[in-house]
Amino acid sequence: MSSQTTGLRVAAIVFGIFALGHAARLYTHAKVIVAGYHIPMEASWVALVIAGALCIWLLTLSSARGG
Repeated sequence: MSSQTTGLRVAAIVFGIFALGHAARLYTHAKVIVAGYHIPMEASWVALVIAGALCIWLLTLSSARGG
């Protein structure tokens, strides 16, 4: 397995963890406040879709590289 394949898989895992974190926030309805500003739940929907798509894409790329 090449270092590029390993890097793609590590990045996919990181994006997968982010996606799971946003899914957990959506499930538990956790409030997020940054500098006194409430982050809406819609932001987690968008982040879940983007992080999930990147995770799947990177896993597909790493598999196509022969890993």
